[in-house]
Amino acid sequence: MKVVVAGYTGLAGSAIAKEYAKLDYEVVGINRKVVNLLNKEETFKFIVGIKPDLVIDAAAKVGGIGANNLYPVEFLLDNLRIQNNLMEASHQADVPKFIFLGSSCIYPRNSKQPIKEEYLHTGILEETNSAYAVAKIAGIELVNSYRKEYSRKWISLMPTNLYGPRDNFELNNSHVLPALIRKFIEAKESKANEIIIWGSGKPSREFLFVEDLAQAVIIAGNNYDESTHLNIGSGEEVTISELAHIVARLTGFSGDIVWDESKPDGTPRKILDSSKMNSLGWRSKVTLEDGILRTIDWYADAKTKGLIRI
Repeated sequence: MKVVVAGYTGLAGSAIAKEYAKLDYEVVGINRKVVNLLNKEETFKFIVGIKPDLVIDAAAKVGGIGANNLYPVEFLLDNLRIQNNLMEASHQADVPKFIFLGSSCIYPRNSKQPIKEEYLHTGILEETNSAYAVAKIAGIELVNSYRKEYSRKWISLMPTNLYGPRDNFELNNSHVLPALIRKFIEAKESKANEIIIWGSGKPSREFLFVEDLAQAVIIAGNNYDESTHLNIGSGEEVTISELAHIVARLTGFSGDIVWDESKPDGTPRKILDSSKMNSLGWRSKVTLEDGILRTIDWYADAKTKGLIRI
């Protein structure tokens, strides 16, 4: 079976490609050096030429609150182009299975908790990442449109906040956890007395180690064929303040943590109801502390080797 993983050198794509390779699938990876997914002609030529059995869309323009706030046009248009080109090309190549990876930011800012799949479209989106969220919602709709019009066995998966090896640690564009890991390590190395973090620290989030996501993708790909998108979360909730103190302890930083409340918090609370995914036989295995430790170790090694984006 031939599997195309778009975004295979990124956080999610690399873990997914690795797990499929372990199962002796023929894995074909796409990144911007292989094919420019923003270019429709290039994407069509590649996918039609490969003729895969499964395409996994783990490619996206992603970033934290700051990047989403500064570049909403790019976050909307680039993600629409990537997913549209991949799906249109996959349809043209008659690809039987397609897995679209979205994000938990698709849900309303003040959604009921824990968030069930049916809570989509029940309220206003979080303003700081609404452009990215709209692109991902459009991806779900396009998957379902192909299912409806062409009877495609395509599905959508919505993971919670991901972290792990090969994350983006560039401070201006990264998500909260890799940003905290880098900040605390650098603060310890420079013997800083304090570290400043955006927001109040009060919002709560759910984090999922990327290897757990990869297992969920395989299980859903083999066992799920419905139009309803599936939530994928760990069920482990933590405030940003608690998270910061965990990272401080695990990196050995003993200075003060100062909160810059002039910066946005984002959504006040976000934890997914993953019971539908759990019913397929999947549950996350890696605890938050173990996952953070593994990510810290990977970051330290990759930084020494010059392999990370900083």
